[in-house]
Formats: sequence, C-alpha cells, structure tokens
Amino acid sequence: MAETRDDSLSHSPLWNPDLAPTTPAQRTWSTYNIAALWIGMSVVITTYTLASGIMQQGMTWWQAMITILLGNSIVLVPMVLNAHAGTKYGVSFPVLCRAAFGVRGANVPAILRAIVACGWFGIQTWIGGLALHELMMAAWPGWAAVPGNVWIAFLAFWLVQVAIVLRGLEGIKMLESWSAPLLLGGGAALLWWAIVRGGGLGHILSESQKLQQAQTPFWTLFPAALTANVGYWATLSLNIPDFTRYAKNQRSQILGQALGLPTTMTAFAFIGVAVTSATIVIFGEAIWDPIKLIARIGSPPVIILGALIVLAAQLTTNMAANVVSPANDFSSLAPKRISYVTGGLMTAVIGIVMMPWKLYADAAAYIFTWLIGYSSLMGAVGGVLIADYWIVRRTNLHLEDLYLTEGAYRYTGGWNVAAVVATAVGCGLAWGGLVIPALKPLYDYAWFVGFAAAFAVYVGMMRGD
Repeated sequence: MAETRDDSLSHSPLWNPDLAPTTPAQRTWSTYNIAALWIGMSVVITTYTLASGIMQQGMTWWQAMITILLGNSIVLVPMVLNAHAGTKYGVSFPVLCRAAFGVRGANVPAILRAIVACGWFGIQTWIGGLALHELMMAAWPGWAAVPGNVWIAFLAFWLVQVAIVLRGLEGIKMLESWSAPLLLGGGAALLWWAIVRGGGLGHILSESQKLQQAQTPFWTLFPAALTANVGYWATLSLNIPDFTRYAKNQRSQILGQALGLPTTMTAFAFIGVAVTSATIVIFGEAIWDPIKLIARIGSPPVIILGALIVLAAQLTTNMAANVVSPANDFSSLAPKRISYVTGGLMTAVIGIVMMPWKLYADAAAYIFTWLIGYSSLMGAVGGVLIADYWIVRRTNLHLEDLYLTEGAYRYTGGWNVAAVVATAVGCGLAWGGLVIPALKPLYDYAWFVGFAAAFAVYVGMMRGD
C-alpha cells in the first residue's frame, strides 16, 4: 500500500488531516463492512418506490426488475474501477480528481458532485421527517394538533443527522454495520405480511398490472428507465474512493460491492412492487409510500416499529451516500479552513435550501428528469477519471504530488484542459437531446453517452499531448 510523508506535506494548502491518505492502521473495512455499507444505502424509501415510476409508464413488474438489476450491474463496473485507487493509495474522491483535472481543476467535479449530494441529502431528510411525523402521530394523538408538526419533525430529523456528522466517519461505519441486519429483517417482515395478507405471492403479483397507468411500449421506455437506474448511483460511482480508502484490500472492496449493491437494490425494489400490489388486494388501492402504508396497517406498536425501521433506513443512506462525499468535496476547496465536519454541516444547510419537498413531489419527474439529467454529468466525470487512472496512467499515481501545487498535476495553472473539454463534450452531447428532438436518444442514454464521449475525448487529447 502506498504511503506519503504527512509531515512534509502538512504545510501544503492542498493538505489537511481529513484529506491525507489513510494509513494501514485506518484500513479496517472488511468485505462485510463494505457490503453492509451498500445494504444500508440501498434499503431506503427511494429504492422501495424506484419501480413505481417505471411501472406507471407501462412496464410489467418483471420488466421493471430486470431493468433495475441490469442498471445496477452496469454501474457496479465503474464503481469497482474507481474504488481501486481509493484502496491502493488511500485517497478520497476530490484528491483523486487532481490527477486528471489538475490540483485546481479538481474543484469543478468535486463541487458538481457535492451539489448533487446536497439535493439527495435534502430529499432523504424530508422523507425521514415524514416517517418521524407518522411515528409521533401513532405514539401521541395530540401531535396532530401541534402547529407545523410536519416541519417540526423534518427539523428534528435534520438535527439528529447533524449530531452524527459531528462524530465523523467512524460513527457512520458503526451505524451501517449494526443497522444492515435490522433493515434486511424489516424488509423481509413487510414482504411476509404482504404474502400472507394478500393471498400468496403469485396472487399479489398478478394484481401488479393495475399499477400500470400508461401503455408505453417496453423498448420505448427501456432506454430512459435503464439510464435512470444507472444514474441512481452514478454519484457514488465517482466518490466510492471516499469509502474504499478504508478497505483492507482490493478483494474486500470488490466482493463487498458485488454482494451488496445489485442484489440489495433489486431485492428491495421487488419488495416495493410486491407489497404495493398486495395493498390493492388488502385495501382496494395501491399505496406506494411505505410511510402511509405503515400508518394503515394497524396498531400503534406496529406503526412505531415500522416507522423506526424507516427512520433507520433514511439515516444510514443519508449519512453514507449524501454526507461523506460533499464533506470531503467542500473540504478540498480550502483544506486549511474547511474540515470534514465543517463540510458536512455545509451539506446539511444547503440540502434544506434546495427545497427537497418539491424535488420529491413527482415520482415520474424524479426518475425521468432528476436522475437522468444529472447522470450525464456524472457519467462524463466518471469517463475522465477511469480513462486517466486505467488507460493514461496504468494505475500509477505520484501520491505526494496530489498534495503539491507545483507537482506533477499542476498542468496549466492547476488545470488540465483535456479533462475539462472531455467533460464538457460528454455533457453537451447528452443534454443536446433536450433541445434538439433528433438527438433525443442521446438524452435517453445520458449516462452512457456522457461516459463514452468523455472517455474517448480525454484519451485522445492526452495521447496527443
């Protein structure tokens, strides 16, 4: 494992203890820890409802499952490739970006990634606030008369997360590892309830056709749906080094991700479809939102337990997926003034400013606009990073130079023009489909187009340099 001399770099404006390479003593995450990380991030309400927007447009339940499995299997590839550098060199995402974009240019992909994470943080916090609201309604009937009760619950859930941010990354590792069995057990219990009350798995799945509100042909819908599913974790495929820098070895990060990501995403999305189909049989209507479903199931103890599991799901996902990366990204802007904790607090504030209740209001817009729209940007940045690390540098980095303003990654004034141009071309091609009807297929495959175009342009420009 590569090491660097922290004592000689501590005076560099690009270095602070949170961005420094991890030491061998810090690399304690096993295959289980990495898999538990993905279970904690995948078992969340947005995964539970992921198939809803696809099925509402016309897909059957099994077509939606295949699309979700394929999308997550595809995004696993860049996930593992980008994770390699984190494990080998112990560096975080914004530091790795310096190799391709330059020590100053790296701030561009880092901040773009951070802004997306802030949006996600807000969405998951809003959902967690709704779950807390339902919990309070069940535990104390008088809560319904409290003015602004939903907003109070939202703020309370936000404050809980702020408290965890203050504890640092080790607290997140413990949270994910302990909560993974609870989340899997809660999902299994909900599925069992649906099968028993709904008259068997075959019967409830036969009812799933009632969830289809449109009749869009499969192959017309498939490109955008697949891209949306790739886009779901496109952000994590970039900043996965933030976690794998703590992995014991490459085997731990590869196996942990392969076991934890595509399997959990598909399984929990299936639970969402099966349970929602069962609500048609049991209640006479489709209830996609698990928070509303828990409130309908019955007794206060069941509601309280269910709401606590939902709260745990939102908490584990938000802390890992939407705090770690932007905290590091903001820290990389001014390492001497912004620590990991300060960056995490900035994320929490910006997440509210972005008004997440509006982002989450429309499931179809959430999937086909929010997820696809930013997936092209994430794909383009991912194309540049993978091309740089695997093709241009053959996995060889000058570790100390990643923290030096006048080192090997200074390029032109701290900017690598090739990386900026490649990213712009990748995004431009994908987004062109929004304004030019003839280019609509490029937008439907936004992540793939952004990734491929940026990858090819970057390799071409770097080889010609």
